[in-house]
Amino acid sequence: MGAVAATGAMPAIPAMAATINVPGVGNFDVPQEWEQPVQQLNQQIQQALAAVPAAPAQAPQEVAPQAPNFAPMLPGLFGQQQSNSPGDIALDAARTKVGAQYSWGAAGPRSFDCSGLVQWAFRQAGIELPRTSFEQSHVGAPVAYNELKPGDIVITNGGGHVGIYAGDNKLLNAVQTGTPVSYTPLRPDMVVTARRIV
Repeated sequence: MGAVAATGAMPAIPAMAATINVPGVGNFDVPQEWEQPVQQLNQQIQQALAAVPAAPAQAPQEVAPQAPNFAPMLPGLFGQQQSNSPGDIALDAARTKVGAQYSWGAAGPRSFDCSGLVQWAFRQAGIELPRTSFEQSHVGAPVAYNELKPGDIVITNGGGHVGIYAGDNKLLNAVQTGTPVSYTPLRPDMVVTARRIV
């Protein structure tokens, strides 16, 4: 799809993210689908901090209290499961735009067409991709359908559509006018090419 300058003012669409506060470290935005675990996590952090007795003024505390391990509540956010590949970062960025409006020729941050969403998401990972789905079908390395990983880009519709593979045979994409950025089913027979950006 070609890029066309957007006209008119678009209303602001709030970022679809929840915030986790890690004391002593800071706040981190996580995808909206983790809102409930994040709220539970924030409550448990506050409870853990409240349960730690204050050290007496005359004696320094020798052993710092250990924070509880919250990794199982938010898979992929902590520990070895976390990955920082460009595809992972781009997919996480695109997830924050679920619900944003489709607008042909738009490349964010409030509305998108298919290739505009992919270009914007990878820009958040520090990767500058070409603007159209046709051009994007030639970047990175080709990937077979059965080897797709979340964050790979997938070209469909005869080369006229692109989205980001989200895992579980789902594509995260800006679909068409009247349909906001969303997840759609993906089948092998729909794929023209899939590419991995490294």
